[in-house]
Amino acid sequence: MNVIKDKRLAHPAITHGFFGCRGGVSNGIYTALNCGAGTKDSAENVAENRSRVCAALDIQAGNLRTLYQIHSAECRIVTKDREASRPEADAMVTDIPGLALGILTADCAPVLFYGQKKNGAPVIGASHAGWGGALKGVLENTIAKMLERGALKNTIHAAIGPCIALESYEVSKDFKAPFFRQDPFNERFFAPAQDKEHLKFDLSGYVMQRLRLSGISKIGNTAIDTYAHDTNYFSYRRSTHKNEADYGRQISVIAIKD
Repeated sequence: MNVIKDKRLAHPAITHGFFGCRGGVSNGIYTALNCGAGTKDSAENVAENRSRVCAALDIQAGNLRTLYQIHSAECRIVTKDREASRPEADAMVTDIPGLALGILTADCAPVLFYGQKKNGAPVIGASHAGWGGALKGVLENTIAKMLERGALKNTIHAAIGPCIALESYEVSKDFKAPFFRQDPFNERFFAPAQDKEHLKFDLSGYVMQRLRLSGISKIGNTAIDTYAHDTNYFSYRRSTHKNEADYGRQISVIAIKD
């Protein structure tokens, strides 16, 4: 099982991990730690894979919450009495010990957050930051919900997990337009591609900039390219290039310890 932890989220009250595709029971294109309930993998395999993730972080499998991710800016506050369903949203926040927040990705950027209230109690967040959600404001909404739950902004730490990197992320020239309209400064996140009709996009760099503009200064970045590391991470784009029928999802999880 390949799992990465970021030092910026290291705290005695917190457990977290950015998981890859190793260490599960799925087969074929889902080998092996596919945690995506929306895939065509068997529900039993996905449940077992999620259980293994929870065991690795010493949390109860029944306390893991995930979302029906729609590339939006929607962030939900998760409470103890919420059923373990998958509401439509792309970020979650909680201050309830024992609850685990899980984000599923296969090239998009998972971002995990940790902050403290005035009394030192923890508040956590997790965001699914694809280009669409990041552009729409999912990161800012996550931070706002953390503040709503009492977190002090100067205590918030964020960590960007494995995602597709600039070298692997080729897009059309038209793709740049909404980013440039938002802020001409965003041009710095684009680079020439070998195909003159295309550009390359720096997703993690853009995500980091949005966090900084939101007043978050303590930011980690795993800087791992999901497309390039085919034995360690699922990648939607890589699967598309291989003409595969579906693709697995890795999970990134953060929880407040009981």
